[in-house]
Amino acid sequence: MTPMAERPGSAMILEGLVTTQNVDGVVNVAPMGPIVDESMQTLVLRPFQTSTTYQNLKQTCCGVLHVTDDVLLIAQAALGPLDPFPETMPAAQINGVVLTSACRWYEFDVVSLDDQQERTRIECRIVHVGRLRDFFGFNRAKHAVLELAILATRVHLLPREQIDAEFARLATPIEKTAGPREQLAFELLQQSVAEHRRAD
Repeated sequence: MTPMAERPGSAMILEGLVTTQNVDGVVNVAPMGPIVDESMQTLVLRPFQTSTTYQNLKQTCCGVLHVTDDVLLIAQAALGPLDPFPETMPAAQINGVVLTSACRWYEFDVVSLDDQQERTRIECRIVHVGRLRDFFGFNRAKHAVLELAILATRVHLLPREQIDAEFARLATPIEKTAGPREQLAFELLQQSVAEHRRAD
């Protein structure tokens, strides 16, 4: 979560998927929550320096932010490399790719990159916007999976009791409102947390 002090004015966090490439053209997909405002003309990414997203953006200075309602894909990307890799198409204005399952996408160029801290600050300018399909709409299970995907990436940082309590709490909206993909995402996240604990 980004502190409010780092989000001036009407800025907010928009959860999505970011595709980047390295100099060899290898594509990476990562769930990220950039800082944006309602105009969606700029965005700020704050990846850790250990991440592939940071390394790729430092090399190639461009990427694509995807807005999607496919929380299964978000969960899968949060847990590790995607296999099989999702279908893509070439971006319009940058050397990058667009996930064809997204609702809309924002191609961006890096304007500045400050990596003096462990978590970098990368300011970006939107250079092209595209739309593929309508957003499904508000759904409690989708939101629950999104929260649990974030938790699953922090299992090594948070107390076990906190993670268990959140999974128990969010299981209710998933049970009541989930479709097949949301249910599968929930099961994958549960399995990932269990595997992490067995490995400890």
